[in-house]
Amino acid sequence: MSTSHTQSNLAQSKLPPLTPGVYRKRLFVVALIATFGGLLFGYDTGVINGALRPMAAELGLTAFTEGVVTAALLFGAAIGAAVCGRLSDGWGRRKTIILLAVMFFAGTMTCVFAPSFEVMVAGRVILGLAVGGASTVVPVYLAELAPFEIRGSLAGRNELMIVIGQLAAFVVNAVIGNLWGEYNGVWRVMLAVAAIPAIALFFGMLRVPESPRWLVEKGRHDEARAVLETIRPFDRAQAELADVENIAEEEREQKVTGWRGVLANKWLLRILLVGIGLGVAQQLTGINSIMYYGQIVLIEAGFSESAALIANIAPGVIAVVGGFIALWMMDRINRRTTLLIGFTLTTVCHVLIGIASVMLPVGNPLRPYVILFLVVAFVGSMQTFLNIAVWVMLSEIFPLHMRGFGIGVSVFFLWITNAFLGLYFPSLVEAVGITGTFFLFAGVGVLSLIFVWTSVPETRGRTLEALEEDVTTGAIYTVGKRRGVNA
Repeated sequence: MSTSHTQSNLAQSKLPPLTPGVYRKRLFVVALIATFGGLLFGYDTGVINGALRPMAAELGLTAFTEGVVTAALLFGAAIGAAVCGRLSDGWGRRKTIILLAVMFFAGTMTCVFAPSFEVMVAGRVILGLAVGGASTVVPVYLAELAPFEIRGSLAGRNELMIVIGQLAAFVVNAVIGNLWGEYNGVWRVMLAVAAIPAIALFFGMLRVPESPRWLVEKGRHDEARAVLETIRPFDRAQAELADVENIAEEEREQKVTGWRGVLANKWLLRILLVGIGLGVAQQLTGINSIMYYGQIVLIEAGFSESAALIANIAPGVIAVVGGFIALWMMDRINRRTTLLIGFTLTTVCHVLIGIASVMLPVGNPLRPYVILFLVVAFVGSMQTFLNIAVWVMLSEIFPLHMRGFGIGVSVFFLWITNAFLGLYFPSLVEAVGITGTFFLFAGVGVLSLIFVWTSVPETRGRTLEALEEDVTTGAIYTVGKRRGVNA
């Protein structure tokens, strides 16, 4: 074990404890404002679920162009994740989120007033850039603000807001679609709702502080101290600042940045591959295919179009419930444990959906309700054990000097996987049906379990600085993975 590794762990053990105080309220208010980015992420990805069919009728979309409209946001998100990760490293987390709020509003307005397929795709790409940027920058911002004792539950709030946004989209779609579905342009109203949280995010972020860890990285120590003193007890703020300053100084001496620095260090390369693997594995569960095309899956299961629109709210509700449970667990149960449980449960649900589709043929009155129940169980398992855990881990596993870069690359691959699933999921269901589709997801789930068991380290109960020391020396793979930290 290296000297710096030992010093970092000693510094963590000597941090003054968190005590009750007004700082907690300030911290939670800042987190609430920042997570409007997650709310927009969820609404803009979920609203297409109900808006696509009336949009297709008005704009004359084909099955392929429907896929293009859906996937345009996702490919844009991949680019946004990669670009905004690096942008936030240089420009700042706070300023980048303010820019994203402007992009959310601009993309929403472009889609609402789109006269044609081409303009709609352009608007969806702008929204995608904003969604991808939010998925990268907001979790990092929250993780860098949070005390390590509650980092999981605080950073995890962004994922909870994502599913709240998706649920809001499903409810708005169901209400508007069933009340005014016969009118032209109803889908434009569904899309326009997203302008409200975009405005709230913009004005809210103007009043919150920059990440203190980013400020230290840029040599702005007095500003970092001032920020920490507003969101920590005074003695804790001074101790954390000293710890962050020590790590930042070590990084400057090592001069490890960008692709070259990562590729030159086997441990940094390994943690980057872990981050990519986590993002890809999360998407290959098919969770977002359910969120984008849930109505199509339920119609395939046997529901009528209007009934499917209403039934589609059930997965959204269970996702929010699971999110609250996940937040409670994040600072109590090890990350690896939750991931292993999550991939096990989702794989079992995939197998059961495939079996139900075979045992209950089209026309069987039980078929739609059994498949709906299993889809709800899948979404609940995913949200309770996987989604929040994956996003929290992506926000905390990378060293400070490559945090924006590392999460940006990881989330780029996450969104690319998401985009291809979004583009080809309807064709996959058409080609092999629900049965084949979910059996394929089950096979990938087994591979994901193997990946987590063999490659993903433990991160719970450690400061970001202690984790950074273990990542850069490789100690996280020999120590953190095997022991239950603060269990």
